[in-house]
Amino acid sequence: MAVPSSTTYGATETELDFSDIEAKYHVDLDDSLDNVIVVDGVPVIDKSKLDKLVTKIAKEFTKKGAAIKPENIFVPWDDSTGKSKGFIFIDVGSADAAALAINSMNGHPFDARHTFYVNRFTDIEQFADMDETYIEPKLEEYRPKEHLRAWLADPQSRDQYVTYRGDDVEIQWHGKPSQCEVAYSKKNWTELYVSWSPMGTYFATLFRQGVRLWGGPSWDPQQRFAHPLVKLIDFSPCEQYLVTWSHDPITVPPNLPQGPEFFSPEDEGNNIAVWDIKSGHLLRTFPTSFEGEDPSMKKQMQWPALKWSPDDKFVARVTPGQQISVYELPSMGLHEKRSIKIEGVVDFEWCPHGDKDRDDSEKVARTGKAPKKAKENMLAYWTPEVANQPARVTLLEFPSRRSLRQKNLFNVTECKLYWQNQGDFLCVKVDRHTKTKKSILCNLEIFRVREKDFPVEVVELKDTVTDFSWEPKGERFAIVSSSDPNLGNPAPGITIKTDISFYQLDRAKNDFRLLRTLTSRTSNTIRWSPRGRHVVLATVGSSTKSELEFWDLDFNSEDRREGQAVEWGSGIQHIGVADHYGVTDVEWDPSGRFLATSASAWRHTLENGYAIWDFRGQEIKKHILDRFKQFIWRPRPPTLLTKEQQRQIRRNLKEYSRTFEEEDAAEESNVSAELIAHRKRLVDEWNAWRARCKRDMVDERRSKGQRINGDAHDEEKEEIEEWIDEVIEQIEEVVE
Repeated sequence: MAVPSSTTYGATETELDFSDIEAKYHVDLDDSLDNVIVVDGVPVIDKSKLDKLVTKIAKEFTKKGAAIKPENIFVPWDDSTGKSKGFIFIDVGSADAAALAINSMNGHPFDARHTFYVNRFTDIEQFADMDETYIEPKLEEYRPKEHLRAWLADPQSRDQYVTYRGDDVEIQWHGKPSQCEVAYSKKNWTELYVSWSPMGTYFATLFRQGVRLWGGPSWDPQQRFAHPLVKLIDFSPCEQYLVTWSHDPITVPPNLPQGPEFFSPEDEGNNIAVWDIKSGHLLRTFPTSFEGEDPSMKKQMQWPALKWSPDDKFVARVTPGQQISVYELPSMGLHEKRSIKIEGVVDFEWCPHGDKDRDDSEKVARTGKAPKKAKENMLAYWTPEVANQPARVTLLEFPSRRSLRQKNLFNVTECKLYWQNQGDFLCVKVDRHTKTKKSILCNLEIFRVREKDFPVEVVELKDTVTDFSWEPKGERFAIVSSSDPNLGNPAPGITIKTDISFYQLDRAKNDFRLLRTLTSRTSNTIRWSPRGRHVVLATVGSSTKSELEFWDLDFNSEDRREGQAVEWGSGIQHIGVADHYGVTDVEWDPSGRFLATSASAWRHTLENGYAIWDFRGQEIKKHILDRFKQFIWRPRPPTLLTKEQQRQIRRNLKEYSRTFEEEDAAEESNVSAELIAHRKRLVDEWNAWRARCKRDMVDERRSKGQRINGDAHDEEKEEIEEWIDEVIEQIEEVVE
């Protein structure tokens, strides 16, 4: 565009107004030091160790989610000594990052002798100029917390169980028929499945975002663990820690919150996470695969992948063929910074603590006097045959790592370790092959752990053992064995024939002797009562058989108490039989008085539901429910009663029994009275309806002018006599 020549531009830059632009693009310079933190408790070093120290400090901060670089760390020096002053300054970039670093690292143990104490740099002046005038703090209103084990104080001493059906989760009380009721129910309480902690304190539900723990009478949330797409969980025995696993590797998006309860960039690619239940903090993560393992070779993952010592002090993981790595809690550091190198190691199991071990631990905690020789944890592991070396089972003491006992085994195909729940015995089920490797034999190598030199008893068997189970707190075990040719590859509709055998330790001969063998069964699962003595043999997972056999292994215990001679194995008595079609799960309640069976929709869709039986096989209740998935009894913690208190209760059992019998009689009387009143009300309603119908009929006939015969008869009240049969006693004899 042409500009007229007469136009002049004499305006200078000073005459232009830039105030609006300056206001719009004004930048406030942050000249504060809120982004600088002071870390005290740092090791005093000379300049030769500076690079190593700052690198390790940066790594510790990054591991906790507060990412820093070594070049952002300033170390003050004492020129007179040439050493550092024991504290450092770190530029973390922003005030928010400083707050995160303080929350994550204040009180963090750097090593055995140094603990970090972190503050803002700007707080130093504030602390120096602090007003020391005492101001009495305002008392906060006390809000009592619910007791997480309040259900144990139930006046009727009822147990609880959870059912999961469709989208509905229900926690129910189980007791006498009049005492059964729903304790709590919630829709969409879980997206995957539910689980109890080992002592019943927490109730776990799984969601896409992670795991939630619930508890108390109101079932309020107690803790959460952010592990996306979690699939499996495992509690530690003392309920202090939780392990979670997801098939999808951990990823840390840029917008993920930072802190001790969240994943950090160092956790990316791992699948397993270990959490502290009380604080909710993440302790450590692990990958599912091992170093040097071919990722293309898909192997079935062993679960639990981490195995806990019974006192929650250690957790261990096996690297097949190489080593067992044991980590200390709560630091999750590798014990003595080295694994236990064991060439060829396949599997291991910790020895559980028995009642005596727990009593000793409580006594030490109560008195503060440690025994002369503290009992250590123990684990058992096995290695296969390698070159000219035989297979071997080893008992190892930990943390001393002292080998207690070894047993060489030959011609071994597979081993399986079974600890008795009191830690008195260890059974190693050894599958052996003949020299031609055409047939498989089975041996049971039983270690008597509580005795000197750990003697080993051998039980030789000809058939394949498919299931093994110790009697809780006892010296007996049961096995399921079979010589059926279809055992290796069962076809649909074919039932595998099995034998059930019971063995017991004969103290006179110091050997395990056969008590009795039940032949030609279809049972494939053994379930002992938590109290021992009673056992259920079940056919699980079969589409054609679903029998439940109830057995009592001390049927003649009264004769034994009276001193009568009892034939070996004569105390085993069949006391009941039941059937639950399509049964997939069998579980005793904590008292050992009731058994629950369930048919889960996760396995099949035919007649899903659950049933509850007493220890004799009498059906208490049964519910057929479509889309039924899960039934779990709520566990109970070990009793708080001393051995003497328990003995006192047993001595006075008749007095307690009298009270319970009176309560049962009163309840039965109330039930009978209610039943009689209900029946009488029904009869009265029937008579009234019948009389009304007759009057209507008479009125109708009269209105039509029809003849009415027997008016008086029709108006008479009809009496109905009802006969009730009551079974006084029922005796069932089994003829074999």
